[in-house]
Amino acid sequence: MPPPKPPRRLPRLPRLPRLPRLPRLLRLPRLPRTRRGQRLAVQGVMVGCVLALAPAAWMHLAADSRIRTVADVPAHDVAVVFGAGLWDGRPTPYLAHRLDAAAELYRTGKVRVVLVTGDNSRVEYDEPDAMRTYLTGHGVPDGHIVSDYAGFDTWDSCARAKKIFGVDRAVLVTQGFHVRRAVALCRSAGIDSYGVGVDERHDVTWYYGGVREVFAAGKAAVDAALRPDPHFLGPRETGVTKALGSGAGSAR
Repeated sequence: MPPPKPPRRLPRLPRLPRLPRLPRLLRLPRLPRTRRGQRLAVQGVMVGCVLALAPAAWMHLAADSRIRTVADVPAHDVAVVFGAGLWDGRPTPYLAHRLDAAAELYRTGKVRVVLVTGDNSRVEYDEPDAMRTYLTGHGVPDGHIVSDYAGFDTWDSCARAKKIFGVDRAVLVTQGFHVRRAVALCRSAGIDSYGVGVDERHDVTWYYGGVREVFAAGKAAVDAALRPDPHFLGPRETGVTKALGSGAGSAR
């Protein structure tokens, strides 16, 4: 009887190359193994969440009682309209809606002067002049419009309105998702302000603006605490004072 044949060996599979190890910063943190470590980790997460939400809570506390509509906002001499971008040199729909609200405030005697504040850091991009053109086309006299060409962000617009243009009281006109930050910052800059939140349909831009405000709240809290000078301060301007003394009746 012939001896049994040895079992046939299967061919060895080629070794797969080792995947490169992730950098330490990209690795998931290991959960603590002890109960005390897990408790400290949970407490750390809770503290982080509180710190992240604290600026937004501050904005609501500072501004909620100061939010009004065009119909019920108290009369102030000055309305401040914040820039919101241009399309082909013309106001975006969001900016146009802000300007429509400001024009209505002027027509109803709630304000006497409109301060338009926006970005003119490039020759080809001029928010304040585009805003002025829109307002004059909607019934606001050119002599009652004042332009701030260095309103590069909300804090700059508020600080310059106070320090450069001498505004002490104002109605702030912007979208609802931005109005609380505007009111909180302008009040921190020394302006007794109320905000008019312009209604918008809840489209992609609106949701983007709302999410952006969560992150912008942190910077706003720092600006309110430190009160830095704006990016461009410059000499004091008398445009608002001259417009108020140009013969227009007082705001009701």
